[in-house]
Amino acid sequence: MTLTEPEKQRFGSVCIETQCAHLSATGCSLGDSKPFACLLYPLSYDPHMQTYSLDVDCPLTPDYLQDFVNPESAAGRHLRQSIRTIARLETSDPAFLVENHAIDSEFFELTHLPVELLVDTQHK
Repeated sequence: MTLTEPEKQRFGSVCIETQCAHLSATGCSLGDSKPFACLLYPLSYDPHMQTYSLDVDCPLTPDYLQDFVNPESAAGRHLRQSIRTIARLETSDPAFLVENHAIDSEFFELTHLPVELLVDTQHK
């Protein structure tokens, strides 16, 4: 799993071979302190193309696509927060963004998030 530099200091490493060790019956045991790669999911960011994608196989993807149009929805808030964090990482830890997208591209089937959703979300 890809970690930012501060996350590497906090977690050391997080390896998911078949199932995440932090995933319990009630969800992630790390709560809000989970790594950004986990917080970003089901989104993926391509720093070279500066585009966002979604994991097609995530059961939340259809709901996310529908809810992004509402900036107050969970998906709208998630996208806005992800965009802000990625903007910081582009200067503080660009290697994380490159590595994370490479892993996402290898393990997930990604579909591009429509540009108009990004434009609408960034201005709200």
